[in-house]
Order: sequence, then structure tokens, then C-alpha cells
Amino acid sequence: MEPNTLIPTRIFDILEVISAQYEKPDFFARRDGEGWKTYSIQDYVNYSHVIASALLELGFEKGDKIVTIMRNRPAWNFLDMGIMLAGMIHVPVYPTLNPDEYKYILNHCDCKCIVFGQDAIYKRVAGILPEVEQHPVIYAIDPIEGITPSSELVEIGKKNFEKWRSVIEDNKKNIQPDDVATIIYTSGTTGRSKGVMLTHKNICSNFLPLALEFQLLDYHAKMLSFLPLCHVYERIVNYHYQFMGVSHYYAGSLATIGKDMHDMKADGFCAVPRVFEMMYDKIQAAGKNLKGIKKWIFDWAFRIATVYDYDNNNPLYKLKYEIADKLVYSKWRENLSGKEMTVVSGGSSISGKIIRLFTAAKVRVYEGYGLTETSPVIAVNNPRAHIIKVGCVGVILPGVECKIADDGEILTKGPCLMKGYYKDEAYTREVIDEDGWFHTGDIGTFVEGRYLKITDRKKEVFKLSLGKFVSPQVVETKLRESSYIDNVMVIGENEKFASAIIVPSFEKMNDEFKKRHIAIPKTREEYIIHPHFVDIINKEVADVNKTLADHEQIKRYRLITDEWSTESGELSQTLKLKRKVIYQKYDALCREIYNYDKKDTIE
Repeated sequence: MEPNTLIPTRIFDILEVISAQYEKPDFFARRDGEGWKTYSIQDYVNYSHVIASALLELGFEKGDKIVTIMRNRPAWNFLDMGIMLAGMIHVPVYPTLNPDEYKYILNHCDCKCIVFGQDAIYKRVAGILPEVEQHPVIYAIDPIEGITPSSELVEIGKKNFEKWRSVIEDNKKNIQPDDVATIIYTSGTTGRSKGVMLTHKNICSNFLPLALEFQLLDYHAKMLSFLPLCHVYERIVNYHYQFMGVSHYYAGSLATIGKDMHDMKADGFCAVPRVFEMMYDKIQAAGKNLKGIKKWIFDWAFRIATVYDYDNNNPLYKLKYEIADKLVYSKWRENLSGKEMTVVSGGSSISGKIIRLFTAAKVRVYEGYGLTETSPVIAVNNPRAHIIKVGCVGVILPGVECKIADDGEILTKGPCLMKGYYKDEAYTREVIDEDGWFHTGDIGTFVEGRYLKITDRKKEVFKLSLGKFVSPQVVETKLRESSYIDNVMVIGENEKFASAIIVPSFEKMNDEFKKRHIAIPKTREEYIIHPHFVDIINKEVADVNKTLADHEQIKRYRLITDEWSTESGELSQTLKLKRKVIYQKYDALCREIYNYDKKDTIE
């Protein structure tokens, strides 16, 4: 099949492109019981137009905000395109927020209609709906008692389609690339979420270079999707692969990712570093259960993988690699999808060791970088050019300008830069200077003059009392490489030394105790004071300290029994640390580490 020659300038132009270019019965798929329920490209086009017709028939007008709150499913895509074809603005919202956040977002965006995915999500929001000022119309895809089913929305659209056909066709002609297509509320690690206004041009200018210049996959491929589509990272990749004719299979849940990947024989997926870290830990744990020659071979291959060099053409090195691939890496692939895969990592920093290991197994990890405000991609490693620059987030995307300010902050501008924050011109002016440069808040540098390297968040770098700076993300990434550490936050601003709050992996520790025939403590509180437990963590921290400058080293740490999650509030929707929340929650522990009086607080 010939490459695409039709170039979208509005997001919904993708429908015309794919319907003219491809025929595919499984363009979208979703777990339905034990099998997959599939939707063709024609289904996608038809449902999108029917949704547009329904919204117009119900009296919604151009610019009205239509909110969707659901997990990934084909209906999300149908609604997405239908809303934009009707000239309205799609506001996709995470299905895991707390009621206060829902109340704020629904009121702030002037929500006129909400479509829920399932009952469990609706119940999270139901309590605050009477306080939503616009009194939005509500629909539900899965049955929810007392809520109008989306099937009625579809029937309204079908019944009145001819009535609104000409209006929809006029919208296709009249909606401009600079018109706002969506408002995405950033999950944020501090403060209230901001409504980022992205235009059709913003998004098209971002996914097109990815599709035309950066990817190897074609319309034969199938991608597994499990990161939330309401996040701009997964959404832009979704558009990118739609344009390429690639199929999208939506995972049943996070718990079924492995089974789904294997069943549908995925050619790739997108993930945040935490997902790769968990997969890495599982591979490592599998090796520790082996014995004799099998364990020796596994450990040998594992060591080769963690220092894998993409460009090493030494014949002896290549021979060792081929042997390791045949004996070990091929088994890893078989446990995933059985195929070589193209996968993308974004959202935060990922360990170079993890990139090397998966890439050695031909599950090639391409790290990228961007923000919601930049639609999002600023830079990415390039599969087509075989660029996997470990430790860097790749080369700057065509059409994007990027430079490093005097203080090290990454600045960017270009057609992918947002129109602004909804109802917040003051903050828009604060982050976009008078010359049009967006201040990302990230610190970085260029390696070899072209590869962007992120070193930390500008607001998260802190100074010790002795005047030395510590980049907490760098230290945290190294500590999380340990299979015994589930999560960690480094602290120490204005103090004499750096310390850490550590969430240990109790599951891993449990396996370790069983393996060594040590009596397993009855509670987590007993676990974290057990001498063997403490010895293991001490060694892990000491090993990381050896790789750090003296002022970066963790001099004290405290183990906690809690687990951090989006639901309990310590992590953002992209699994980043909410530092302010964690500081507040563990204020007493922080004070104890630095021997503060109770009347004092740690900020």
C-alpha cells in the first residue's frame, strides 16, 4: 500500500485520509469477555458522523465543551471525532480524579455535556454533579441506573443525520486549523490543574512529523493501548498511528496488559517509565528462580542486555549477542507478544539500563520528551534513523524550535505550542515570554550538539545548606532501579545533606524471605525494622551512593509501609511524584530525619 499523500490540517481530516487509503476490519478493538470486539474504519467514520449529528440535534453549539470521563475504548474515539466534526470542544478527563478535582474542572470548562464510560466512574463524580453550574446533560456507555444510555445518543444521530449532514459538511470546510479542538487539563504535581487549549494545527503539526519521518510501522501493525487517552501523550500517538492505518487494541485493564499483548500479538505500545520498571523487575525476578546452568546462562545474558550497545559491530560482541538472543531474549519476547516491538517511553526519565535491556531483546524503547502545552512532543529518538541515544530524549521534532536558556531551562516554540491556558491569560503570559518562547520548567542540555538531554525539573532542583545543588529525579531514578524499592522521594532543601523517603517492594521482600527460609513478619511495620530487611535496603542505597557525587548521596532514609498511587494522592495521573502532597503527608517524618522541633515544618 502506498504511503499517505493526503495531509490533515484539522484532526477530523484523519477520517477522510484513512477511509480513502485503507480497508481494515479491526481498526479499533476492545476486550469483550474472552475475545476482542472489533470496529472497522468505516464503523469509525460512521459513528463519528452520527455522534456529530446527535450533538447538533440536541442543541449544542459551536465551542460548547463536551466532557468524556472513561477508560480507553473505541467509543472514546467515536466521541472525540464526533465532537470536533460538530464544531465543539472535546474535554477528556481522567477517570481516577477525586470529587473536588472533578467539581473544579467541570465548572471551570463550562461543561455542557458529560459522557461516562461505566458505573464505577460515574459513582466517583455523582456526588458533585448537583454543584456543576451548567447542569450538563449526561449519557453513559455502559448501563448506569438513572442515566440515559449512549445508545439513545446514537439513535438520535442516525434518525437526524440527513437533517444535519450539510451542517457537518460545512463544518469540514469552515473549521480552521487555528480553532481550538480540545482542552486538556494537566494532571499537575502541585496546585490546580490548568486547562491547556490545543488547536487542530497544534496537534496535526505534532503527529504528522512522527508519522511521516520517525516511524517504521505500517498499516499491518497492531498497537496495544493502555495509557489514558485523555493524556496528550497517548492521544497524539493514537492519532499518529490512525494516520498510518495501524490498529488500536485497548487493554481490558492494567492487570491484563500481559495477556492482552500476547493474545493480540502486539507490534508495540506506549508506556511511562514506571511500567518498564515493573516489567524489568519481573524479568529479573524470573531469573532468580532458576538454578544451575539455566541460571548462569540467564545471568550472563542479563548482564549483556543491561550494557547493550546498539552500534557495537565487533564480531565477537555480535556473536555473544546472537547466542544470548537465541537462548534468553527470544523467550522474553515470547512472554510478551512473540514479536519484535517498537515501544515509546515518555512522561518522565527512564533508566538507561532499562532501555538497553529491552532494546537488546528487540523490544526497542524510544524515549521522547514533551509537555501538554506543546501537544506534546518536543524531541524523540528516531526508529527510522535507528537513533537510540541512551540517556537522551532524541532529536528535536521537525518544525519545533528549541534552545537552552542561560540558567539551563529548556525553551521551545513552534506550531505545536498551545493557544494558551483557558481563562488564565496571566499565567499564559508567565510561561510564554514576549518573544514567543515557552518556558518548560525543565533543565537540559544538548549532547553532541543535537541530542536533547533532560537533567531535572527547574523547580525540583534544590540547594543544600552548603551551597551544592541536588537533582532529586536523577537520584530517584537510580534508586528505583533496585527491585527492592518500589518508589522513593529525595529531600533535603536547605539542609546539610540529602535524605530519602523509601517505599519498599514488600512483594519482592516476601519472595526474598521465602527464598532464604526466613520467618516472614506478620505486618509491614515488623518488616521494615527486620534486620535482614534493613540490610538489603542499606546495600541498595549504598550501591547507588557509589555512583553519586558526595553531596548527592543519601545520608539518611526512612522506610514507610504505605503504597503511593494516584488514588491515594501521592502520584499524578502520569505516575509522577506529587512532592508537595508527599511533604505534607510525611511532615513529621521529614522533621524527624533532620531533628526539627515539632513547631517547625519542612517545606
